[in-house]
Amino acid sequence: MTEQGSLLEWVERVAMYLARDGVPPIAGRVLGWLMVCDPPEQSAGQISEAIGASRASLTSNLRLLSSMGFLTWRTRPGERTVYYRMAEDAWEVVVRRQIASIASFLDITRDGLSLAEPGDERIRQAHATFEWMAKVFDDAPSLRIDEEEAT
Repeated sequence: MTEQGSLLEWVERVAMYLARDGVPPIAGRVLGWLMVCDPPEQSAGQISEAIGASRASLTSNLRLLSSMGFLTWRTRPGERTVYYRMAEDAWEVVVRRQIASIASFLDITRDGLSLAEPGDERIRQAHATFEWMAKVFDDAPSLRIDEEEAT
C-alpha cells in the first residue's frame, strides 16, 4: 500500500470512530486528514481532493468542525482562498467543553432527584453516573504534553 493509501486508511478509521458519536463521516475524514496532512494548513480544494468529498458537503462540515473548536482558518495576503488547520490544543478544548457539559447535566440530574418517585431509579442512576464522571475528571491529573512524549 502506498504512503497516501496508508494515510487515507487511517483517516477513514478516525472518521468511523467519530461516527459512533454522531460526527458525520465527512467531518471525521476532514479532521483525520488535517491531523496528518503536509502542509498542515490546507484549502477546501486540497482537502476535497485528498478525501474525495464534494465541495458542498465539505463546506458544511468545515463549518461544523470550526464551530466545535477543532479547526481554525485564515486567508493569506492577496489571496481569496481560505486555509484550514487543526486549532491549537483542539482536543483539550473540545474535551474540556464536554467535561463542562457533564457538570452541567449533573446539576440537572441533581434537581431531578426531587422529582423521582420512591423506587424509580432512572434519575438516580443518571445522577450517580454523572456524579461519578465529574469526580473522575476532578481527580484526573492535568494534561501536560512534553516534546519527548509527542515523539
